[in-house]
Amino acid sequence: MITWGISANSHDAALAVFIDNQLEFASHSERFSKIKNDPDLNLDLISYAEQFGEPDRVVWYEKPLVKTFRQLGAGQGWIDNRVGKYLIQYGITAPYRTVYHHHSHAAAGYYTSKFDKACVIVIDAIGEFETITIWQAQGSKLKKVYSQHYPHSIGLWYSAMTQRIGLKPNEEEYILMGMAAYGEAKNLAPKIAEDFVNDIDLFTFKQNLHLGCKDWAPELDESRNFDIAAGTQRVYETLFKNILYLGKHLTNCDNLVLMGGCALNCSANSAAFGLFDDVWIMPNPGDAGSALGAVLAYNKNHIEWQDSYLGYNIEPEDDISDIVDYLIQNKMCGVAQGRAEYGPRALGNRSLLADPRGIDIKDRVNLIKRRQKFRPFAPMVLEEYVKDYFDIRGRAEHHRYMQFTSKCRFPEQFPAIIHADGTSRVQTVPKDNSRTRQLLELWYERTQCPMLLNTSLNIKGKPMVNDKEDAKQFEQHYNLKVFT
Repeated sequence: MITWGISANSHDAALAVFIDNQLEFASHSERFSKIKNDPDLNLDLISYAEQFGEPDRVVWYEKPLVKTFRQLGAGQGWIDNRVGKYLIQYGITAPYRTVYHHHSHAAAGYYTSKFDKACVIVIDAIGEFETITIWQAQGSKLKKVYSQHYPHSIGLWYSAMTQRIGLKPNEEEYILMGMAAYGEAKNLAPKIAEDFVNDIDLFTFKQNLHLGCKDWAPELDESRNFDIAAGTQRVYETLFKNILYLGKHLTNCDNLVLMGGCALNCSANSAAFGLFDDVWIMPNPGDAGSALGAVLAYNKNHIEWQDSYLGYNIEPEDDISDIVDYLIQNKMCGVAQGRAEYGPRALGNRSLLADPRGIDIKDRVNLIKRRQKFRPFAPMVLEEYVKDYFDIRGRAEHHRYMQFTSKCRFPEQFPAIIHADGTSRVQTVPKDNSRTRQLLELWYERTQCPMLLNTSLNIKGKPMVNDKEDAKQFEQHYNLKVFT
C-alpha cells in the first residue's frame, strides 16, 4: 500500500510517501518550484515522488469543510478548499481521506518519537478552529485533553508582531526571535502583555490578531524594533512556560512531544527541560511536517524514525578529504550531497559550512547569503564533545536538529557561532557513519576543532539548494565553491 501525505493550499506545501508503514520520501514543494514557502504542490515534486510508486491513497492534513466554516465566520468570505478538486489539478486521482490539522501535528510528533507514553503539546497559528491542543499519548492512542480555539492564538499574535516590525508573517518569525537578543525586553514586555494578552494563564487575547496589528503603538518607530522583538519574545516565553505547566498537570508525564509552528522557537524550547525529563520535537514541526503527520494520524501507529534526510538525492561525487582541505585553506564552502533535509534547517546535506573560529566569518557568510548582520549562525559539533564546549540542557542527542539554544563555554574562541545573547543553536552529530559525521571527524583530526559553522545553503528569501543544477547556479552566482 502506497500512501501519500499532503499539506498544501495554505503555505509551505509538502508531500510524504509511505510504503506500508515505512516512510520513503518527504520534501517541501519549495525545493522543486524554487518559490520560498510555496503554498502549492508542483509537478516536479509529484514526478519525483512517483519514483516510489503511484499512490493508492492520499491523506490530507486538515478538514477542509471545517476550515471553510471558520473562514466564513471570520469574515474571510468563501474560500474553495475542496481537496479533490485541488488534487486533480496535479493529476492525483487516488482516493483521499482527511484528518484534523492539530491531530496531524500531534501524530507527526508522537508517532516518530521513541515514547510509549507522552504529553503532546501543539502550538501554532490556527488549524480549523484550534490554536493550542494538549494530548495524552499512550501506546497507539492519542487523546486530546485540552483545546484553545480561534481567535485566541499565540501563533497569530507572534506572526502579527512579526509583521509589526516590518517582517513577513508566516515566514520570518525566526528573524524576530533572532532580533530579540539585540533589544531590551524589560522596556516593552509589560506594555505588550498589557495591550494584547487578556489572561496569561488561559492564553486569551484582547483582540483578533488574524489581520495583524500594524497600527499598534505608532509612537514606536523602527528604532524600537529590537525592543519590540525582545518584549514579544519575553511575553511568548511566559505564555509557553504556562502551557508547559498545564500540559504537565493534565498528563502527569515525564516525556514531552512539542509540535506546531511555534515549536521552531528554539530560544524558548529549552524551558521544557525544567519540567520534562525527555523532549522530542520532530525536525519539521510546522505545517510542512503535517504531510508526514497526516498519514500517521490516519494509520495511528509508530514508525522507526531514522533521520530527516528524506528528500531529493544527490549522489556524492566529491571526496570528503577534498572538502576538508578546501575548508582549511578557504574557511568556507557549500556542500550539497546525499538526500536533502525534510524541515526548515540544513543539517549537513544542503549546508554552507565555515570555520567557526574566524572573527570575520560571520560578515563573510552574511554577505554571501544577503542576510541581516544580526542573524545568528549555528555550530554543528561532534556529539561526544558537545558538553565540553556548550552548557546544554538535556542529553546530547536532544540537540541533533537545532531545536534548542545553549551557552558556549568558550565564546571568545568561536566568535562565528555566538549570538548577541551568548547562545548558540547547537546541532550535535552522532556516530552514525554519515558523510556529515565523516567530514566533521576529519575536520577535527586536521584542526583539533570539533565543530563547524553550519547554515543553510540558500540566499535570503529563496529555498535551499535541492539538486545539482541548483548547486551549480549557487556556485556561479555567489562565488562560493559548492561540493556535490
